[in-house]
Amino acid sequence: MELSESVQRGLQSLADQSAFDHGSFQVLVDVSFRSLLSSHGDPTVLDQPEFNQIDQILLKQSHTAAVTFILEAVKQNADQSTISSSLEELTFSADRTEIFYSAYQKHKKDLERLLASIGRGLPHITDASWRLEYHMKNGQVDKVNDSFYLISLNTENEGSSEDINFTCTVEQLQDLVGKLKDAAKTMEKASQM
Repeated sequence: MELSESVQRGLQSLADQSAFDHGSFQVLVDVSFRSLLSSHGDPTVLDQPEFNQIDQILLKQSHTAAVTFILEAVKQNADQSTISSSLEELTFSADRTEIFYSAYQKHKKDLERLLASIGRGLPHITDASWRLEYHMKNGQVDKVNDSFYLISLNTENEGSSEDINFTCTVEQLQDLVGKLKDAAKTMEKASQM
């Protein structure tokens, strides 16, 4: 995983047994996961008795680095070998790597749901309708005789529905259908790999 220098420094501090003893390490890992899953930002999340002897700036840097690493691991769907190798590169002991990975496994599904709920998804087409229209004449010309299609796509996004309406000529519709068929073939090939 690619991590910024500040995140790497924070994690290296967390790996340092002289900065974080075994107990404070476990509490910081637990607090990092809990702070991500908490529905409200708790300003007292780092007010733990295990952290009394730790420099507050170092504590906040390590907490921020741990949270960043957790989110990046969940985002990339990192497995045990990826997490272990990333943490070992940052001088984590095997014991601390195991503690971190156990907490990651315990909270991974909840964090995936959290990340899935953030942001904006694209709308899904639920239905389509069309009709053929003709322009017989307009104000400047007596005869036009152009045909065009009125297309209506019913879409749904996060529970709300919306209609997308547009017009196109026969040629434009044929081009659209061709592109959709190409996309369907590409998806079919990708699913067979």
